[in-house]
Amino acid sequence: MKIVLFTFASARDELGFARCETECLPEESPRGIFARVAPAWSPPPGVRVALDNEFAEWDQPVGEAQELAVIPPVSGG
Repeated sequence: MKIVLFTFASARDELGFARCETECLPEESPRGIFARVAPAWSPPPGVRVALDNEFAEWDQPVGEAQELAVIPPVSGG
């Protein structure tokens, strides 16, 4: 199956893309997918992941999700 990866803010800058499409298996985790797509990158502390617009854990299976988003911490003021 295909999944679309989205990155925002500092994650987009570090990974070098805002949107990327890749093949994956339902049992793969977001961490595993990113290890394949961007092997030199690992999620820094505070960076969250979402599957189909719902916060998820980095090591949970993606299941039938169609979108995976990396969401860096936000600072405001």
